[in-house]
Amino acid sequence: MIDGEVWLRSEGAEARILPDAGCRLGSLRAHGLELLRTRGERPEEWGSYPMVPWVGRMGGARFEFAGAVHEFPADAPPHALHGLGYRAAWKQVAGDAGSAAFELALTDPWPFAGRVEQTFTIRPDGLTTVLRVESDAEAFPAQAGWHPWFRRRLAIGEPLELSFEPAWQEERGPDYLPTGRRIPVVPGPRDDCYGTPGGLDATLLWPGALRLRMTSDCDYTVVYDMPADHVCVEPETGPPNGLTAPTTHLVRPGEPLIATTTWTWASVGV
Repeated sequence: MIDGEVWLRSEGAEARILPDAGCRLGSLRAHGLELLRTRGERPEEWGSYPMVPWVGRMGGARFEFAGAVHEFPADAPPHALHGLGYRAAWKQVAGDAGSAAFELALTDPWPFAGRVEQTFTIRPDGLTTVLRVESDAEAFPAQAGWHPWFRRRLAIGEPLELSFEPAWQEERGPDYLPTGRRIPVVPGPRDDCYGTPGGLDATLLWPGALRLRMTSDCDYTVVYDMPADHVCVEPETGPPNGLTAPTTHLVRPGEPLIATTTWTWASVGV
């Protein structure tokens, strides 16, 4: 048992939240089936964790805002990966048997005063997660999203099949950063960002086992299906390396960035 773990349970479903390990889902079981990779050698390679206050790779581990350059540890050299939240310890601020809320203060190396709240609510047929980024003082750019590591195979049934209909694909450069050019969707394997304007609506089907519908109000989605045993479907409020893109949300006091994703599941027969 990990100190500080929080369990949420509803009929036929249970979620294990690890506040000290980036406030991630360390386990999610539905109809008796574990859906996630529950351990990994690196913190970015397991569970389902929040990406905040940026998503994906930050090019060169730096960004410029209001005339100042801000630098971060290059944990995926030469880039900074997936924000700061997934490596931090979060504090639980509310909870009961079916829901829980956690908070993270945005501090050094993040240069702006603010905080993030993440809430989880479980039901017999699903889980809803919300991220809320707030400023304590000045305006700053922010992104938010999630990085789940789904098992390609569950304990029963056939391998995972993913279906969704993006409006475009962000062209990927040799440095794995979007070039800024939108292109038609091309075949995988994928470590790519897609436009899902108006929100994501994806189906993850394990034939003979489970169907999961993932919806989100996020306008971008990254799919990473290069690993042999896992598939990542990542709703995000913006593209990787997009912290200062024109479409990036500016968080101001009283004007938070809020992102929501809902997973709804049902068992399916052979």
